[in-house]
Amino acid sequence: MTSTQELRRFKAEIFQALAHPTRIAIVEALRNGEMSAGQIIDQLGLEQANASQHFAVLRSKQVVVNRKEGNQVFYSLRDPVLIEVLDVLKRYFYSHLSQTMSMLKEMRMDQRTQKK
Repeated sequence: MTSTQELRRFKAEIFQALAHPTRIAIVEALRNGEMSAGQIIDQLGLEQANASQHFAVLRSKQVVVNRKEGNQVFYSLRDPVLIEVLDVLKRYFYSHLSQTMSMLKEMRMDQRTQKK
């Protein structure tokens, strides 16, 4: 397998790990650093069992790392640069939203012009 193919597979695995809104919310919750699983669950209003499944996916794709302290598990991002990726995606979303709004505005103007 070429390095280009390996890189594409790596990217696909990261996007698979982030392919659920809850997992994105968990990553975003870790934006400012380490948090306990309990803090994340409370902050996001998650069910314990559901959260555990999402944490497992994020761990398996090496998006997050964890450490145990007593009976608590703490999570942090393996590499905070992932937040930059999510911020770029947010800009991409707003750019498309802005373009869609402009198109809708033009369509309404055209409809008004046609009615006159």
